Amino acid sequence: MVMVLYFASVREGIGLGGETVALPEAVVTADDFLRWMRGRGPAYDAALREELRIRVAVDKAHAAPDTPLRDAREIALFPMMTGG
Repeated sequence: MVMVLYFASVREGIGLGGETVALPEAVVTADDFLRWMRGRGPAYDAALREELRIRVAVDKAHAAPDTPLRDAREIALFPMMTGG
């Protein structure tokens, strides 16, 4: 089981601040995780549709698309932040 946290527009779109999920065996990387999450329902798909704008952190460290999730305890999803 892994704790998934949602922030900013991702949180608003999904309607949750977080949840605990069991990852399927096929979900090995952060990129796999985003694709799997989009398939969980319309709210997930809409909130995570623009995958290039969604950032993933695994155990509080920013993750690349190929970052492995094995042994992850926490995955956070949040929109790309821009400065001004």
